[in-house]
Amino acid sequence: MSRLLPSVFFSLPLLFLFAACQSNDKSAATATATAAAPQHVTDDLGHQLTIPARPRRIMSLAASMTEMLYAVADTATIVARTQVCDYPRAALRKPVISSYPLDLEGLVALHPDVVFTVEGITSLDDIARLEKLGIPVYCQRYTTAADILRGLTDLGRLLGRPVQARKLTDSLQVELQAMQQLPRPSRPPAVLAITWQDPIYVYGENTLFTDKIRLAGGQNAVTEHFAQPYPALTREYILKLNPDVLIGGSFGKLDSTFFKNYPELKRIKAYQNRRVYGITGDLMERPSPRVVESVRELQRLIGAPPAP
Repeated sequence: MSRLLPSVFFSLPLLFLFAACQSNDKSAATATATAAAPQHVTDDLGHQLTIPARPRRIMSLAASMTEMLYAVADTATIVARTQVCDYPRAALRKPVISSYPLDLEGLVALHPDVVFTVEGITSLDDIARLEKLGIPVYCQRYTTAADILRGLTDLGRLLGRPVQARKLTDSLQVELQAMQQLPRPSRPPAVLAITWQDPIYVYGENTLFTDKIRLAGGQNAVTEHFAQPYPALTREYILKLNPDVLIGGSFGKLDSTFFKNYPELKRIKAYQNRRVYGITGDLMERPSPRVVESVRELQRLIGAPPAP
């Protein structure tokens, strides 16, 4: 019996090592299987879809979403852009797929793992057509600046790049908070932003503009909640609103077009005080990582003195 002990003691470390290796192998296999498992997710519209664990071929059907993807994704995985996607400049090197009308054949030929879009940009019918062909469509919705940060976080999680997304959202959050410490008008000016002149369409209360102008130190002149996010307003309604600031074009440009067509609107405070301003369209229209630039531009405008 005493002669067997050295052999037994010598074998025990090997047994423990073998068991540990088996355990590590099982853990690694489990981790690999978990990492490779498809993601079952729900988008901002409540649609349930399944996408790969790490999508390798992605694209967007909205200019703002293309900006979001370029901010977070591995850009090599972005396989196309739409005809209106022009930022960042790197996007211009991607093949073009028409988003309206949707070039279904061209899109399918690219074999995307998932297509991203924004509420109101891609029709529900087009989304259904793509999903019927086995192409999942993930839609995001933005009504506040916080929604944009959340959207970037969600993209980072879906694309396997949470660290990149977190660095970006932390940076944007710091900038937005710093802007809140800057001097503001004693009374938040009422700002009316028009998107079309005939008929007069404006940014409604239930749009991202309302939150951005709040962050900039003003308030949306439209406080009534309309069914449409961009309602058409009558001249009588605008006279009743009597906005302090009007956004939609320079004073000279709108004086020769908008106010020429609607001379009665010259009675609003914005015209009387010459507080009529143009704004960068892409920043205003697109919910994107450039939200800080957009708020900063609005802040400059509503804090600016009347034009001479």
